[in-house]
Amino acid sequence: MIKLFKVKEKQRELAENANGGPPVKKQSAGELRLHKDISELNLPESCTIQFPNGKDDLMNFEVTIQPDDGYYEGGSFLFSFQVSPIYPHEAPKVKCKTKVYHPNIDLDGNVCLNILREDWKPVLSINTVIYGLFHLFTEPNYEDPLNHEAAAVLRDNPKLFESNVRRAMAGGYVGETFFTRSM
Repeated sequence: MIKLFKVKEKQRELAENANGGPPVKKQSAGELRLHKDISELNLPESCTIQFPNGKDDLMNFEVTIQPDDGYYEGGSFLFSFQVSPIYPHEAPKVKCKTKVYHPNIDLDGNVCLNILREDWKPVLSINTVIYGLFHLFTEPNYEDPLNHEAAAVLRDNPKLFESNVRRAMAGGYVGETFFTRSM
């Protein structure tokens, strides 16, 4: 009995080795889609993308957001993205690596953004997520908080909230919590 699958596998190996290099790793559908998303990025000037592991690892990257308006103007906030091989059927995992006083970002860096949770759809892209994060800095939302204390201050005393944001971004304490400089 001829083992057809073994023959096909052997032919594939020979074809890969004929190129003189190591076998080429096949990209997952998620990697292909992510490559397309990244090639089509249309970021605001105040956002940049970095690949700390090099361009060979597209599934893990960082985005820096430097708001040019609102409470967080002048700040610089770093987010890490981990993209699943089944992207876009699963939203990327996003964490804020900069400790920030924000109603929608907790002190551990978890981000409360609806399109990263229940409103994620495969038609959304990395560009959409980055614009969503950017929007959190121009329009923080106290109605859907992760940091309940910051949300209550924003809701009840916007001037105190602005003062707390400035103190945190300059590097200092807000209440019992110390923030490193992010300006």
